Parts: sequence; C-alpha cells; structure tokens
Amino acid sequence: MRDLIAVARGEAPADLVLKNARIANTFTGEIEKASVAVHQDRIAGVGDYRQGKEVLDLEGAYLCPGLIDGHVHPESSYLHPAEYARAVVPHGTTTIITDLHEIANVAGLEGLRFFLRWSKRLPLDLFLLAPSCVPATPLETAGASLGVQEIKRALGWKGVLGLGEMMNFPGVLAGDSQVLEKLSAARGKVRDGHAPGLGGKDLNAYIASGISSDHETTTYGEGQEKLRRGMWLMIREGSSEKNLEALLPLVTDNTYHRCLLVVDDRTCGDLLRDGDMDAVVRRAIALGLDPVRAITLAALNPARRFGLEGYGAIAPGYVANLIAVRDLKEFRVDLVFHHGRLVAREGRALFSSRPGRAPASTMKVRLFSIEDLKIPASRAPLPVIQVIPGQILTRKVEVPLRIEGAELVSDPERDILKAVVVERHRATGNIGLGLVKGFGLREGALASSVAHDSHNIVAVGASDADLYAALQEVIRLGGGLVVARGGKAVASLPLPIAGLLSDLPLEEVVSRLERLQALAREMGCPLPSPFATLSFIALPVIPELRLTDKGLVDVASFQIIG
Repeated sequence: MRDLIAVARGEAPADLVLKNARIANTFTGEIEKASVAVHQDRIAGVGDYRQGKEVLDLEGAYLCPGLIDGHVHPESSYLHPAEYARAVVPHGTTTIITDLHEIANVAGLEGLRFFLRWSKRLPLDLFLLAPSCVPATPLETAGASLGVQEIKRALGWKGVLGLGEMMNFPGVLAGDSQVLEKLSAARGKVRDGHAPGLGGKDLNAYIASGISSDHETTTYGEGQEKLRRGMWLMIREGSSEKNLEALLPLVTDNTYHRCLLVVDDRTCGDLLRDGDMDAVVRRAIALGLDPVRAITLAALNPARRFGLEGYGAIAPGYVANLIAVRDLKEFRVDLVFHHGRLVAREGRALFSSRPGRAPASTMKVRLFSIEDLKIPASRAPLPVIQVIPGQILTRKVEVPLRIEGAELVSDPERDILKAVVVERHRATGNIGLGLVKGFGLREGALASSVAHDSHNIVAVGASDADLYAALQEVIRLGGGLVVARGGKAVASLPLPIAGLLSDLPLEEVVSRLERLQALAREMGCPLPSPFATLSFIALPVIPELRLTDKGLVDVASFQIIG
C-alpha cells in the first residue's frame, strides 16, 4: 500500500502508464481525458502521469473497466476452462460470477474445484456462488446432491460470494425446510434468484426470503414489478435467450443503477464469432443506450450487486482490469489488461494454457434397446412441448397425434417429433418419453449429454432408428453432441469432461459444432442454436412443459404428468 501511495502521488514510477486515454467514467457517466498509472495489479491514479517502467500511448482510445458477467454458466460453451478464458478474455470479459451448477449436477463439489483450480492459472477472475439446487428438483435424476452441509462448506471457500440462483421457487413459496435452510446458510451474503413469470404476492414471498436478483425476466411489466420490489434486474442476452430488446426500455435515469447485463448461456460459436459481454454491450448501444451507461451495466453495476470491492471502474485503488476500444459505439475490444498485465490484443489471447487430459468418464447408463423408445398409443392424448424460438420458455399444447398400430410416433410433416431423456448418472434405467414441436426435423435425430440442469442424455428425432443411433453414440463417446441420419451417427462433438466440456481447442470445438448445426439445418431444423434449445427441453424449472428421465413435467403444478 505504501508503494501504491507513492506511485499515486507521483513520487515513484508506475509499473505501467497508459497515456492519452479517453476514460469511460462509470461513476459519473463522463468521458475523461487522462493517463492511468498502474502499480502491480492496482490502479494507482488517474490524471497527469508520465513516469513508468512501461509507457503505452493509447492515442485517444477509450479506456474502460474490464467487463463483468454477473450471471453465466461457462459450461454451456462446451469449453474447458482454459479454452473458455481464451474465448472470452480477448473480448474484454475479465471477471465472471457463476454458480457452476451444470458441472455440480454431474460431479458435485469436485466439479466446482475443477474450475477453481484452473481459474488460478488463467487471466480471468472467477467468483463462485454455491449452487443452491443440486439437484434442481426431485423431478429428475442428477449425478450429485449438494445439501445444506455441502453448501455451508462451499460458502467457506475463498472467492465464494453467496448462494447461487434459487431455481426451486415453488419450494421457497411452500416453505420447504431444506430450501429455507440453504437460504439461511447464506445469511449476510448474496442470494441469487430465478423467478420466471413470478409476480404479485408470490413475488413478494420470494423476495422476502432474502433473494434479491433475477435473470429470467422476459417482459417489460414483469421487469418493472421486480424493480419496484427491490430486485436487481439482470437483463439477459445469450445464444438462445434474448431479452435485451424487450427489457432495455426499463433502463432509465431512475432505474439504471439496479440493472445489469448478463449472458447466462452462450455457445462457443457465438463467443468466437460475435464475442461475449462485449456483444451484449454493442447490442445495447445499437438499441439506443448511452455507451458509458451500457458499460456501467456491464462493469460497475455487477460489481456493486456482488460486493466486489475495487471492480467495475477506473479509479485509484481499483483492480487494473482494463480494456481499450477505438470506437465507443462500435465497441470492438483492442487491448485487454488483467491485473495490470496485457493479456489480449486485437481479439487474440496473449496467453495459453493447454486443457490437458480429460478426467474419467461420468457416463453410467443401463443397457436399453430400441423397443424401450416406443410410446404406447394408450398414452394419447399426450400434451406436446412447444418450443418458442429465441426463448427457453416452452408451451404446453394439445395437438392431434399420429398413431401407427399400437404406438404414438413422430410426425415430421407436422413438426411433431419424439423426444427422449435417458438417465446417465446412476444406471437407473429411467427413460422419459414425450413429443416436441418446433425443431422442424424432416429426418434424422439430435442427441446431447448437455441437458439442463441434471444433464441426462436428451434427444429429439424423426424416427426411433435415428434416435437410438444418436443416443448410443453419445454413450460411446462418454458424452457429447451427436447428429444421426439413416440409422447411424454421422457427426459428433465429444464432451468427455463430465459429459459437458470438450478437451479440444476452441476453434475445433466451434468447427465441429458448426458442422452439427449445418447438418441439423439440412434436415430441416430452423433454430439458430438447435443444441442449446435441445439442452433446455429437459429443464423442469422453466414453464410450461418439460421432459426429464422421470417423464413429462408440468412446471406450473411442479408434477410429473406422464
């Protein structure tokens, strides 16, 4: 601190001086012309600084605080932590807050430790929220269970800020004892929310439990009510969940300090081609938000929401996580500094860290045959899961079903496909069967071991032969994404780490994923991110109708209905 003060006073040279900068001031909303002095990993001062061991002339570029993603599941990128950092850091994301509940549902606390160990080797600050819902519900089979004692243990780890998103909102409203114990364990810390469509007295009850944020808001009225009741509004713009345009009008002079931009889930392809938080900031600016305010929603506001002292602004004593851009409206990141060290330039990482060897397979599936995929005609009438493009919400619809002999079968001409969820953690033999509308496949099948939140194997297909081939290939790979056609697997992306993450380089993961998506389009699928959409049809905490390994789930009643 003594040395930092000396540099701040100009009595000692800085380690790094960034001169001729136009600074985006997230405190006042101004653009300020000045130089920035950095000592070790901290900003010493902002003003007229010239002496430094290294001096970098920014030539009028805009200097902004590093971006903070306040709600993200990095597992949704399919990338190993080292490759994830290589994907997002060059785009200006220098800090993420995550509960890692995807890998926790498969591997428990050891899954969290896997990410934490890697984060120490990477120029990306990772802060953790203890996963509150592992498993998310009793309506599916997960690979791990984190009870109150495990959550208390995780809350004691360095860098754990609080409790992750409480998806079991029915449990909160019903006063479930285990849910309330978890909330109580995080007293005095952040308690993150997940409240899709909640309003009125139910919303009051949810907030009264100590939960203070939500990222599942999709409409203006819903967001307005949550802001009025004191929630932090997380405005989400991911690969399959796009809420920015609908919610941005809520960001006003009176409310912006309670709003933040988040990604939630973003595919590796979008990260490579379009970016990460920078893409959300660009989109917000394009929709009319003042650029400095957009940066504030992606830096200072998440830092304040999570109590990250010294993050989210360019000011004395703050962590030297900085990004430089030439044009504030276009917001293309040119330079990235992490803790005072240049780590990326012009979209390219200046660091490397090989993923290394994948851990042992987590795939444990009881043998099954193609006969186990048949749906008896006696189950008709059966509600159908209706996919909503651009949202992770689904609809519960009743439509005429196709019957052949004694079976309900896929009807590709009317876009009604069979959906299957196979339990893959405990070899229970559970297989959930249902029907889905919105994937548009005329032939073939898609299968994935990424299926929020418990990550069993999920598949949709036009025929049982293709479904069976796709499922068996996922099992053989020890996890992955697969396209099957003509009764055989034709392309795949192996995900050997917990069935969620690849051990391949970013570019190869993207190439394989894009091949899978191209095949899905060839087979008739109109969805921009079909595997992201597929991963959510098994998520029984988002309305209205879902499919788990235990059967069809009516989310409103929180019950298995078939």
